[in-house]
Parts: sequence; C-alpha cells; structure tokens
Amino acid sequence: MAEPRRMPRWRSDLYAVLALAAACFGLSVWLELHERAVAWLGRFERWELDELPQTVLVLALGLAWYARRRMVEVRTELALRRQAEDRAAALLAHNRELAHQLIGVQERERLALARELHDELGQGCSAIRVETALLRRCARAEDVALLAAAARADLAAQTLYQQVRDLLRRLRPAELDALGLVAALQALCGAWSRRVGVACAFEHEGLARPLPDLVNITVYRIVQESLTNAQRHAQAAKVSLLLQLDDRHGLRLSLRDDGIGMDTRAGTQGLGLLGCSERAAMVGGSLRIVSALGAGVQLHLHIPADKLQLPEAPTGLMKDAA
Repeated sequence: MAEPRRMPRWRSDLYAVLALAAACFGLSVWLELHERAVAWLGRFERWELDELPQTVLVLALGLAWYARRRMVEVRTELALRRQAEDRAAALLAHNRELAHQLIGVQERERLALARELHDELGQGCSAIRVETALLRRCARAEDVALLAAAARADLAAQTLYQQVRDLLRRLRPAELDALGLVAALQALCGAWSRRVGVACAFEHEGLARPLPDLVNITVYRIVQESLTNAQRHAQAAKVSLLLQLDDRHGLRLSLRDDGIGMDTRAGTQGLGLLGCSERAAMVGGSLRIVSALGAGVQLHLHIPADKLQLPEAPTGLMKDAA
C-alpha cells in the first residue's frame, strides 16, 4: 500500500500562519482589543504611543522582507555549494578512474617484468647449471680447483634462481592465476612466515565460488602490503589472517598482529597504506585500520556483496600481455 503524500513544509507553515491570524482576528473582535488598546494608549498621548501599532506593522513588514532576502541568499549559497560538491565529486571520480588505470598499468608492467625475469634470468641460471654439471663430469679427479669452482658456480646459480623465484612470486603470484585466491594467500603467508620467522595463521570461510579477477588481485596486494608493514614496523610475534565470504555481507578480510601498534590519531599513513585504501575504493570496498600504541594493528577490508559481481577489468590485469 502506497504511503500518503506529505504536505510540503512551506505550505503547512503558511496554513499555520493564516490560521493564527484568523484566530487573532476573532479574538480581537470578541474582546474588542483595538478599543481597549486605544483607550489604554490614550493615557500616554504625550509620548505618542498611540502611533505604536503602525510602527510595529512597518517593523513586521520589514522583518518579512529581510527574511525573504536572507532566504534568497541562502538558496543561492546552497546552489553554489551544490555545484562545488558536484565538481568535487566529478574530480574524485576522475581521480579514482586515473588510479584504476594506473594500478592496471602497474599490474601489466609487473606481469611483463616477471615474464622477462623468468624467461631470461631463469633460463640463464638453468644454462649455468648445465654448464657446471658438464664441467664436473668432464673434469679429471685431480682437477680439484676446477671442480671446486664448478661447485661454487652451481651453488651461485641455485641461489640466484631461488632469488629470482622469490622476486617472481612478489611480482606476479603464479598461484593466484592457477589455483585461486585462497591458495595464493596460503602460499604468501607460508613464504612470509619462513622468511621472517613470525607465525602467520590463515583461515578462510565461504570461499567456494570464484571472485572477479580484480577483487582477487586487490585482496592479494593488500595482504602483501600488510605483511610487509608487519615485518618492517610491527615487531610482532604472531599474525592472523581471516578471509570470509557470504552473500549477505560480501567479502571481509581481517588481519591482526600483536606488535607495538601505532597511533592512528596522528593522521599520517605511509604510501603503502594509502595505496591499499585506494585499491579497496577501486573495487567499491572500504579499508579500516584500528590500532593503538602497544596494542597491535587490526586491518579490516570490506567489499559489499553487490560489488563482487564486477565485470572483468578492461585493462586485462589477469590476462597475458600482448
């Protein structure tokens, strides 16, 4: 059933004023207020108080004119403010679109760089290992120095290849493309825990259906940056990560550490956290940081359910570069 339409505020105010004026007129006629007022003011003729009603009438008309002028000015100021807000909203939308494109270019550059590193350095390390294996096979037993040099070259090639693999994982997580978000986050937490020596517990709920590629890369990059901040600044002994997905609340990510925390009232955030906030806003989500000195840091990412049906990113973040 449709709700009854409400009367505009100005119209109800006008009716109230007219009703009050009619009631005042009726009361004046009934009590003969004018005659009483004239008789009372006649006693103060020497002060000319009998001219007071006309003065009050002019004052009332003047106040009505003054109120109308102020009303016009307020409407003008509101219109100008509305225009300024519209311009600010348009600029904000333009800036977000530029940030969207910038992040897309960044991801494509990372993908291209990862491919170059894999194809060039990876194959180069493999070629060095083949050559050192050939040297060790062809060298005579008495060529101790040659065998030792070949072993050192082989170890250096292995170390370089492992560093390249770690760099490739940071530039472009292969698990994210091949196995999905959950597997990529598990691998990220495991590798980070082994490298830093801090326990990282990862739990997930409801991640049965696939998510848009842009959401996957956004969540992964935010977790990656958060773990980097925990390594550099938190001095934490444990980090916990919880990822939840349901049709009602959407996607929720919570990352907590038991480190030294930070003062969020200072209003200063690093470029990494600002980038995370921008990534979250790019997919229609919000990023919230809760912390206090000595109480660790809590990072909460929320992407509403209606934003998880985003179309594929036009920049082709997850597709092969031409």
